[in-house]
Amino acid sequence: MHPLLIGATLIRISLSLAASIRRSANVSPDVVVCTDTLDSPQGCTTISVVSDACIDLNDTLSDLDKRISSASIPGGFVCTFFEDHLCFASGTGNSNTDSEVVLTQGAWNLSDVPGLSGPEDFNDLTSSFACSPA
Repeated sequence: MHPLLIGATLIRISLSLAASIRRSANVSPDVVVCTDTLDSPQGCTTISVVSDACIDLNDTLSDLDKRISSASIPGGFVCTFFEDHLCFASGTGNSNTDSEVVLTQGAWNLSDVPGLSGPEDFNDLTSSFACSPA
């Protein structure tokens, strides 16, 4: 095979792989949040999230405000759930718990999640959340 042909082929493969990697970084992951358990299909909502964008549970998502009991976080992402709107962390919230919890990939029951100061009961406290690649 001619060296120029090999070089051109390698460049095409490299460009194709780079484009593929860029596309996958921009894919919107889905977070599932439920007002009950994840096993209960009623009360669950699938929300497509954009990296580092705040999802505020007001307006169209107001039925979830202070009602989320469980969540499923997709692989490769970490999501921070906030007690306050607009993804604001105020330290210790009104419930005398941390005002935010950080959840990694997996299914979570929010009544027992790792908080900044130890295990937290964050059930029915979420008013906003944001996710980013882990």
